[in-house]
Amino acid sequence: MTNEVKESFRSADGGRGGAPHRPGAGTPAPAPAALTAKVRTLAPSMTRSMQRVAEAVAGDPAGCAALTVTGLAELTGTSEATVVRTARLLGYPGYRDLRLALAGLAAQQESGRAPWVTADIAVDDPIADVVAKLAFDEQQTLADTAAGLDTIQLGAAVTALATARRTDVYGIGASGLVAQDLAQKLLRIGLVAHAHHDPHLAVTGAVQLRAGDVAIAITHSGSTSDVIEPLRVAFDHGATTIAVTGRPDGPVSQYADHVLTTSTARESELRPAAMSSRTSQLLVIDCLFTGVTQRTYETAAPALAASYEALAHRRAPRDPR
Repeated sequence: MTNEVKESFRSADGGRGGAPHRPGAGTPAPAPAALTAKVRTLAPSMTRSMQRVAEAVAGDPAGCAALTVTGLAELTGTSEATVVRTARLLGYPGYRDLRLALAGLAAQQESGRAPWVTADIAVDDPIADVVAKLAFDEQQTLADTAAGLDTIQLGAAVTALATARRTDVYGIGASGLVAQDLAQKLLRIGLVAHAHHDPHLAVTGAVQLRAGDVAIAITHSGSTSDVIEPLRVAFDHGATTIAVTGRPDGPVSQYADHVLTTSTARESELRPAAMSSRTSQLLVIDCLFTGVTQRTYETAAPALAASYEALAHRRAPRDPR
């Protein structure tokens, strides 16, 4: 084994000179069920050699669990150092921890757990097949997001939102719709929240934020400049910042105190990334909203009741028959 790999193992086991801190670092390694979700989320940002390792372990967890670090490197045509780096990028302290997760995942699959598949939609698919395939992908996306969501980061984000003087949410395109959904939910429980889809207004608002405020950036790619810029301004002004992203290693995370990772199905011609990313983003913001409602229940419950009553007259009256 090379000195580089030995050093990687020493760092992973708690030795000095480990990787620099990043949002979410130091949290427990992902459970076996979260492994394929991690691969889906991080593979696009990996080097090609690391992708080969990630694809191998996700595609054949039982076979890879039986391999040493040298064996997996030979199987994937990479190096031992690449295998170790891939394991650490996936959230495991070292290759030994990844092997344990692979063994656990293999056991789950043998017990009847659904396989990791993505059902592509063809142009000539009957509408019934389209419904079935979309439902399958949506379910898988939600399961992957739930499995990979860092609950420590989520809890910290909930705490910040529950005590915030004001919350600004940034999103563009489909992510902008998700931002609006979160803002209106927070408003319904009596919190001050604004959703910004205009980048100029977003930066203008971010300048007014300070310690005690919260700014949330929603971006699947993690590199949307119109979302990153207001988050950076909010970060510089002392606000607590949160990123909801499918690329936790993307530029947006540089300015995020807390990173909440979403998962998506594989993009295809008839299923653009915005569709599956929206599904996972909505799950994350629903988790945020529910957590905040729990923390502020004494004020949130009356506020919800009041908003319901205020809109009751706009609903069609029930048929007395």
